[in-house]
Amino acid sequence: MATGTYGTIRPSDVSPEDVEIILNYTPSRDETNNFVLKKLNSSAILKPYFNNTSTGVNNNVEILGGLYNLLLPSNEFNKIGIYTLYIRPAVIRTTILDCGVLSALPNVRGLVIDLNSVPVEYRNKFVNQGLVGFRVEYLNSDGTKIPNFFRIITSSFFCEPVIQNLTNTSQKAIRYRYTDNNTNLIFCTLTPSSSPTNKPNAIPYIGQPAQNILISNTFFNPITLDIEIAEHDFSTIAIALYGNQTKSIDDGIYTIYDSSNNIYKQYNLYEIKDQFNELLFEVRQDRGNNIDFSKSFSNIIS
Repeated sequence: MATGTYGTIRPSDVSPEDVEIILNYTPSRDETNNFVLKKLNSSAILKPYFNNTSTGVNNNVEILGGLYNLLLPSNEFNKIGIYTLYIRPAVIRTTILDCGVLSALPNVRGLVIDLNSVPVEYRNKFVNQGLVGFRVEYLNSDGTKIPNFFRIITSSFFCEPVIQNLTNTSQKAIRYRYTDNNTNLIFCTLTPSSSPTNKPNAIPYIGQPAQNILISNTFFNPITLDIEIAEHDFSTIAIALYGNQTKSIDDGIYTIYDSSNNIYKQYNLYEIKDQFNELLFEVRQDRGNNIDFSKSFSNIIS
């Protein structure tokens, strides 16, 4: 019997709290020296869309995966230039409390994380099975990240330390066991964390106590957006080319109107001549904010 082909790509159901948005602004593509990054509040500028059922059940509750509205607040996007947005999974910076084993299953190794070292806004993720599928990356002692090295969390449960008497003095006496009691410790198992069968002593590296790590979700792939804010767009250029225009013969005021016949720009038109009254230049000078509203289109054609 033949097996059908099925797709494996699905849109992500991502909450704005799971997203980190980093902004870089530059006046032009030629200026790359002053590279300053700024982290934006993703909950304020990223809005998910919702599935609306005809019966009203789960109205504005079910996220329409993969479709989000990105707001551009005027207090951030208020200059002419190029804005680069780096949208990536939120990164949780914390520290490994211990690399331990389970008391009941000594072959199971994992990371022990103290919730007190986790930023407050991310502690809701550190619950039983709340970190499954998250990625762990490691930092060196100098703060640099170990490049292209990571582990994936396969389980996470609340735990508590227990003391065991061991005959082998090379093993740690403190081990951990899962608990449902109130505790600040999370035990996370990782993959890969077990030795290959052909080389039992080759234990994969999962970190060390007091090492700084980065934990991030794997809900979506990071993306980069280039947003260019310019003084003119297609509509304003079309106004200058095809919009209604008037020229006052008496005072030489040249007026351009938008699609609603509102005054868009005004210029002074005049000529410069030499001492022999020979024409040297024809000048068009922008009047700026000095608008003569008596030159409105409705006044002129009425």
